[in-house]
Amino acid sequence: MAKSARGEEAEKEEARSGRTQLCERIGRILNECQHSLAVHGRKLKEMGCLRSTSHPDLDFTHCWTSTLSPLFATVKRAPSTERLVRFVALFAVSEAARPGDAFLEDFLRFLLASSAASNKAVRFRSCQIVSEIMMQLPDDAEVSDELWDELVECMKGRIQDKIPIVRAFAVRALARFAIDAENGDVVELFRKSLSSESNVEVRKMLVLSMPPSNFTSLDIIERTLDPNESVRKAAYYVLANKFPIQTLSIKQRTVILQRGLVDRSPAVKKECTKLMKDAWLMKCCNGDPISLLKFLDVETYELVGEAVIDELLRSGMAHVQEDQSIRNFLVPAFEENKGQKGSSIQVMEPEVALYWRKLCRHLQMEAQTRGRDAAATTGTEAVVYAAEASDRNELLERILPATVSDFVKLIKSHEWHIGFQPGNCCYLGRVAAEFVQELLHAPLEHEIDEEDGNKVVLGDGINLGGDRDWAKAVAELAKYVHASPGEFEEVVTSVIEELARPCRQRDADFLQWMHCLAVTGLLLENARSLLSLQGKAINPSELLQTLLLPAAKHIHVDVQRAAVRNLGLFGLLERRPREDVLKQLRLSFVSGPSSVSIVAAKALFDLAMWHGPEEVDKAVGLNSFEQIGTEKQNNESSSDDGSPKSGILELLYSGLERNDWDECTEIDGLETVGGVLAEGFAKMLLQSKGYPSLSSSMHPLILEKLITFYFSEETKLPRWPGMFGNPGGVPKVVSNLRRRATQVSLFMLQMMQTSLYKFPGENGEKSSNDKSGGNRSGMDLDHLDIDSREEGLAIRLAVEVLKCHVKRTAAGKSYILALCRVVVSLRFCPSQQDALKLMRMLLNQMVGYITSDNQVLKDLKSMATHLKTQDEDPNRLLSSDQIKFLLGKLELDDFDVEALAKSDVTTPAARTRTVTKKHTKTDTSSTDEDIPLPANVASRTPALVTTRSQRTSKTEAMARITGKVLGMSTSEEESEVTSSESSSSDES
Repeated sequence: MAKSARGEEAEKEEARSGRTQLCERIGRILNECQHSLAVHGRKLKEMGCLRSTSHPDLDFTHCWTSTLSPLFATVKRAPSTERLVRFVALFAVSEAARPGDAFLEDFLRFLLASSAASNKAVRFRSCQIVSEIMMQLPDDAEVSDELWDELVECMKGRIQDKIPIVRAFAVRALARFAIDAENGDVVELFRKSLSSESNVEVRKMLVLSMPPSNFTSLDIIERTLDPNESVRKAAYYVLANKFPIQTLSIKQRTVILQRGLVDRSPAVKKECTKLMKDAWLMKCCNGDPISLLKFLDVETYELVGEAVIDELLRSGMAHVQEDQSIRNFLVPAFEENKGQKGSSIQVMEPEVALYWRKLCRHLQMEAQTRGRDAAATTGTEAVVYAAEASDRNELLERILPATVSDFVKLIKSHEWHIGFQPGNCCYLGRVAAEFVQELLHAPLEHEIDEEDGNKVVLGDGINLGGDRDWAKAVAELAKYVHASPGEFEEVVTSVIEELARPCRQRDADFLQWMHCLAVTGLLLENARSLLSLQGKAINPSELLQTLLLPAAKHIHVDVQRAAVRNLGLFGLLERRPREDVLKQLRLSFVSGPSSVSIVAAKALFDLAMWHGPEEVDKAVGLNSFEQIGTEKQNNESSSDDGSPKSGILELLYSGLERNDWDECTEIDGLETVGGVLAEGFAKMLLQSKGYPSLSSSMHPLILEKLITFYFSEETKLPRWPGMFGNPGGVPKVVSNLRRRATQVSLFMLQMMQTSLYKFPGENGEKSSNDKSGGNRSGMDLDHLDIDSREEGLAIRLAVEVLKCHVKRTAAGKSYILALCRVVVSLRFCPSQQDALKLMRMLLNQMVGYITSDNQVLKDLKSMATHLKTQDEDPNRLLSSDQIKFLLGKLELDDFDVEALAKSDVTTPAARTRTVTKKHTKTDTSSTDEDIPLPANVASRTPALVTTRSQRTSKTEAMARITGKVLGMSTSEEESEVTSSESSSSDES
């Protein structure tokens, strides 16, 4: 007995020792699993092998649960602890795959018993491991029904636990059973708990655990208004993954999108957008936005449809196919009766109309944004932005109907269609007239100045919408929509009468004044006559007396500009000019700011050219026609009150002589008062046959003033881009500006040299001056001083070339070439010997500046040769005092006279080498002897007539190489490119 007792004791001791060792081995594996998830796969095999090799008497399950006891003692969810929980669940699930193995059931019963413990840490950890096992357990796992029932009842009890984290994991553990239709009580428990749950994590877990059904969809959609962001995000996640769009009603779809797309949380909004794009658009609608809109009933829920399309356009999910366009709804048809081609209209569905409306608006906004970005940047970035804006505009042009008439036909064809609601068809329905009203009532855009807080109007401040093209488009659309006789005038005058009410009562701000004047200008530009405005909402006389004339006297400059412009349009519609209109225009021109004077000058020129200067003067009580340039006219036209003391042309001419225009002279680009006046008089000179009152004796005075204005120091600077501080800009624009300036200069020169009229007794023969290449204007100009002759102009331009300090830049080179092209077109009279000699001296230095245009160089040489033939004493040079005297008359005192006086007018051309002793030197009496050639021309050896020997050819080749090197090393300012020393060395 003693031996058997000692044997049993030894066996028990051995069993305890074995269980202790087994627990230690289990503990080591569990400790290693806490460090990383990467070792879980290997440790699962190691733990499974340990269980398989352990003796049955050791009771592996008991050792397993005993080793896990420290895990149940902590509530802290550290990463290492979470990794250990995951491994425990994985091992339990992996052991369930063994046939007839009861480890999983035993372990679950242990966990269910622990979940009812009084310790909250034990309850929490037990429910967590149970939920993790249920999430990973395969569907074909062999578990008894009794165990499942026990688990469901236990977890249902834990949902009522006072610890939120325990409730959350209990819900997670029951989520798998909620899918089964037999467990309807679980779903009801979830819905009941969701409505009363106060903890965020539990509500989130309940939402994620809800199965898809008609009842649960209501609870989940309700959670889209949950106070917590994570719960709302979970609701949209469940709706995207468990509820296809077909399972929801139209009301539910719109509510979901209406709430999610405007949610205050970016994360929730992003989740809703993901639901709309990935789940509904791509999976349910195959990426077709119009199909998605059909699920939303945009006729009833228009705002939701607009929000959906806007979001899809912003995210780039709505693409225009190559064959998609609004023009597809204009189906070509054949009119049998008339035998002409026409078009029939295919009616759009509401979803299609909404889609095209938003797409067109999006493309327009994108083009404007890219255009502003291109204007605000430079270089390659600006080019890229401009290209993107151009692409948007081209796509918009391809989508829209080709003409406004087609557009209006499309609108009218939908007016009778019952299926359209006004909100859906802003562009393409019966609201076309309302759309025109909306455009006419739209106020001018403005912004607040950050410095002084004042309102600043965006755009030109004159036309509707701040842009002339936009105003023309609105007017054209309005005329097509209101095509009946007098209907357009009736509609627009009604709008003007409404907008003018606060202006008449004098309680309107300047923005309201400008808006009313913009609509008035649209009417006056498109009205056939003032008779068409009679009997409308506001009569022409009422419009003039109560709106236009008071606005012209408004304190705000922009209001004055718009009013003066409308007064000019009003005068063009009249049969005869009105006195009050002309007096106000004259007063605005004389006394107004420069920006107002510019518009007034345009209006006065338009009225003078439309009605005639005589009619305009008669309207203000002037029957006599004063001569321009007289002392009386100069005094009277300078009156500050704008009273009609001088004729219209005299008043405008006096503006060219004024030098007191204020500094605010830029408007609409580089437009100035002087520029507008010069343009107007130039037009009248070109069309002088149509204005008999413009006497031919006035032509020289006007032309002289225009030429002086164009070539004055104040106006020449902005004429050439890239010079004198004027910015360059885009190369294409710069090239166009330079070419335009050159053409204008040559045109003005042609006008100066061509006779505009014949003097009495002129027989058409050329004067003696013409034979000598002098003046050909048909006038005897010998009495004029040099500063009023072509010789003086040529010297001024030559000095400008020599004084240019930016010769090496592209802008400087082009500027010099343009001046030289004008210089060679000017004529010199033989009687002006001193000016002729001075010009020869200047040409001697000018040639060295021309290195890039052989034609200009040739013309300068030809001019120098011609001047030499006219020089009566070529060997006589001008002294420094004579040069100073001539330059002083031309107001060129700052030019370096000493350097010019030292220059040799008779300097021969670059000397050529003597190739052989038999060849004589080049004749020094060549016509080019006084024009030094530039380096790239003078260094070349002329070809010899005689046959050269091989030795001569080699010498010639070496000379060309030597000359090229010398030419590259010589500066541009030198007139001599080959020194005598180099020539002598070549000869030797």
